[in-house]
Amino acid sequence: MTDPVPTGRSLDPVAEDLAAWGRVAVLAIPGRRSGVVRRTPVGFLEQPDGSLHVAASTPHTAWALDLLAAGSCEVTIGTRTGLYDATPLDDAALATTVVELILRYGTPAESLGGGPAFRLIPRTGGIPA
Repeated sequence: MTDPVPTGRSLDPVAEDLAAWGRVAVLAIPGRRSGVVRRTPVGFLEQPDGSLHVAASTPHTAWALDLLAAGSCEVTIGTRTGLYDATPLDDAALATTVVELILRYGTPAESLGGGPAFRLIPRTGGIPA
């Protein structure tokens, strides 16, 4: 995969604010059909090893299908950006991740768990502090 380059396409104003504050991660992933890089805000859990866990709400969530196809993405949290490789979570890690995302983000996250979930592993140190 060619490393994604953000398109500069704006998120909605609320997502832009949440992304700027570091409350959500913005994933830049090339489309599995078009190849066009899209940016999407997602809830995330930062792990002690520097990896991130993210989960989609349905099996048909576009960003998750794109990430499955691409295998990697660019992640921005606040003003920090890095490249990450994606590996699907096993069932036990998925269950734990979904519970933790619901606790962190509240009721909008309750639909999580129906789609793919990933461990995003930083390349060469990931997002700098």
